[in-house]
Amino acid sequence: MTSIHPTAIVSSKAQLGSDVTVGPHSIIEDDVRIGDRTRIDSSVLIADGARVGADVRVRHGAVVGSEPQDLKFAGEKSTAVVGDGCILREFVTVNRGTAARGETTLGEKCLLMAYAHAAHDCIIGNGVIMANAVNLGGHVEIGDFAILGGVLPVHQFVKIGAHVMIGGGFRVVQDVCPYSLVAGYPLRVVGINAIGLRRRGFKKEVINTLRKAFKILFFSKLNTSQALTRIKDEVAMIPEVKEILDFINRSDRGIIK
Repeated sequence: MTSIHPTAIVSSKAQLGSDVTVGPHSIIEDDVRIGDRTRIDSSVLIADGARVGADVRVRHGAVVGSEPQDLKFAGEKSTAVVGDGCILREFVTVNRGTAARGETTLGEKCLLMAYAHAAHDCIIGNGVIMANAVNLGGHVEIGDFAILGGVLPVHQFVKIGAHVMIGGGFRVVQDVCPYSLVAGYPLRVVGINAIGLRRRGFKKEVINTLRKAFKILFFSKLNTSQALTRIKDEVAMIPEVKEILDFINRSDRGIIK
């Protein structure tokens, strides 16, 4: 049974699923859809254009669907989508999209810790963890199961590959290759995210093949083009290696080496 606190303001035009809970002083605007069993805590704003899935938890002070912080935004209709099972902790902000894409997207079962920010037109995959005060610029793309350490700014248009682990307190201004462990000043690849991959069930043979590709790409004296040619000649073209090659080929900002 849906439960709405007497102090909450919920538009009659909003679409709420079954067993939704809305806490004290929260506001849900007109053009909003909220899935079954989602819990909205106190002083939350779910603004026009928000599409919140089922089994989502939105904690105190969070804002979903607010207007983009982009001077080019001209009031166009757009959305902010939060996938099933996500947890948005205190004071998280998720802006809507702009005319460029029209949508900001969070996949399923993401965890955005307190004060994290997803700007306009970001695409965030499934199972992503953004620690406290991670701030994404507009148009950032993050692959599945990536983990971003706390107090981490990510430059607009940066792509972060799947299963990446980035240490906290750094600054990301270029694309981050899938399966990487990234840290240091300046930010650099220090190896593969072996612990994360093992936890996700990757087989030892796959991890070893990725290590071979990484050794050529990041720890040889070859430039990126030379390294890619050598990988194609010497490394088994398993799906994970192909994913790395495809990622590099579509990189616009260049990859962190």
